[in-house]
Amino acid sequence: MTTGDFYDYRDLLDEDEREVVQRVREFMADQVAPIADEAWTTARFPHHLIPEFAKLDVAGLPYRGARSLLTGFVVLEMNRVDPSMGTFFGVHNGLAMGSVDRLGSEEQRERWLPPMAAMEKIGAFALTEPDGGSDVAAGLRTTARREGDTWVLNGAKRWIGNATFADLVVVWAKDEADGQVKGFVVEKGTPGFTATRIENKIALRTVQNADITLTNCLVPETNRLQGANGFRDTAAILRQTRGGVAWQAVGCMMGAYETALAYAREREQFGRPIAGFQLVQDLLVRMLGNVTCSLGMVVRLAQLQDAGVYKDEHSAMAKAFCTVRMREAVGWGREIMGGNGIVLDYGMGRFVADAEAIYSYEGTREINSLIVGRAITGTGAFV
Repeated sequence: MTTGDFYDYRDLLDEDEREVVQRVREFMADQVAPIADEAWTTARFPHHLIPEFAKLDVAGLPYRGARSLLTGFVVLEMNRVDPSMGTFFGVHNGLAMGSVDRLGSEEQRERWLPPMAAMEKIGAFALTEPDGGSDVAAGLRTTARREGDTWVLNGAKRWIGNATFADLVVVWAKDEADGQVKGFVVEKGTPGFTATRIENKIALRTVQNADITLTNCLVPETNRLQGANGFRDTAAILRQTRGGVAWQAVGCMMGAYETALAYAREREQFGRPIAGFQLVQDLLVRMLGNVTCSLGMVVRLAQLQDAGVYKDEHSAMAKAFCTVRMREAVGWGREIMGGNGIVLDYGMGRFVADAEAIYSYEGTREINSLIVGRAITGTGAFV
């Protein structure tokens, strides 16, 4: 057995859905896996793969009536091979397209969603700022000032995935008039918008994260997301995408588990494969346990999403729990592989490094824990 889906959760998909997942799995194995290490090492994004991604026809699945369970397994399969490419897709499909679909007017959805679904236009999502992360709800410093039918944006953003080449960037800014957070779609080439790639990352190196500077950036009223009128609307997007990050964590640790298992079967010490050593088997079972319990959690979360009854605390719990389990699992995988676990050649190094980024973005463990804590106690413990 080489799969990390120990309890066969994939059987909950119907035949058509399993075909979609299999198509993604084959694409990741055939086209992404062979170039993943080089792209990660050089920190260059493989733009030539975007048309191939488009052929999968999986961008915008949630907005075309697909079940959250299918979307989750698609995310899992991407991250099982390369969390960098999974993050690229998550930013485009979840954060950017999710913002347009949920908060855009009918005209805006018709204008932007079809080319985004076809991946003819790539999206990004600009919320985090250089001096604001967990406190961004109250501490947003990027401003928007309305002048007639135009908005003037000023400020800075940081860690914005896809931003160096995105065609559409959803920028969140505080309206100077009413103090409310609003969303704006800034199109590529807009004067006053500058994106500079962040260098020297040790995780998700293939992802093109950027520092964004907005200097009297002029955005027409027609590009203001009409349903984004306060941070509560922004939070609705994060509620959905935090669940997606939990699926990413499951994919990352499943890939690490399968890599460690294959290695243990082949690696020999003391004249026999290390898979036959009790302590190695213990670590493998611990890894598989983390994968299995986390997969069960995100499967149930997807069911709650499809039923329309999931809440902030549900996605926050999944994100916090699954990323902690992922961090443990990839560490055990590295332990099984010894020194070979810290180099790219044996398949484990990227999982170990990339897990650190997944652990932190879309809300830290601490913040997500406080969201759950507020829900179960009725008392907010935020500063």
